[in-house]
Amino acid sequence: MPTEKTLRAGSAQKRAAILAAARELFLTEGFDRSSVDAVAARAGVSKRTVYDYFGDKQTLLHAVFDAVGQSLLATVRRTIDDMLEGLSDAAELEPALVAFSMRIATDMLDSAEYTTLQRFVRTASGHLPEPDDRALTNAPEEAMGERFAAFAEAGLLDVPDARLAADHFIALTFGVTLSRLGSANAAKDSRVRPLIVAGVRAFLRAYRPA
Repeated sequence: MPTEKTLRAGSAQKRAAILAAARELFLTEGFDRSSVDAVAARAGVSKRTVYDYFGDKQTLLHAVFDAVGQSLLATVRRTIDDMLEGLSDAAELEPALVAFSMRIATDMLDSAEYTTLQRFVRTASGHLPEPDDRALTNAPEEAMGERFAAFAEAGLLDVPDARLAADHFIALTFGVTLSRLGSANAAKDSRVRPLIVAGVRAFLRAYRPA
């Protein structure tokens, strides 16, 4: 179990160095084979500093997991704001949603952060927080749901359940692409865009106002 001791914030620079060292070691050596001594040595700090900042190795893993998740969430929110802000015409929805999805497919789903998150889930799931405790797990879907709710208020979509609409959108676009191709790197695979376009169109057929 993660430690219950009171931790100190300490130096932001040292904290970042510890997180970076832990992330690299957990990925290359595995969580179980990585020691706090090794993390401290790679970060250039003392073992006591690691314990003072994070308490124990499992809490450190949680911190790395959350930092990666926060980076991905920031990408999603930034892309939503960049690509889906200020739409007022239903005809704008398809090109905007396609452009948004293509940006996510290249900037997020093919990023080092996304790869790291997936590897942690596969290799260290027993040490990660329980799904109900992972505040970031549903955050991208919630952010998408908020935007779909705004579209509904503007009369562009019919969205009885905004979170369900977000789940449907993600499944029809990224879900299908990852299932069919194993990745969503549009820059390297020309098959990604047609699947994204088809998914967006299926979503709009389901959610356009009658």
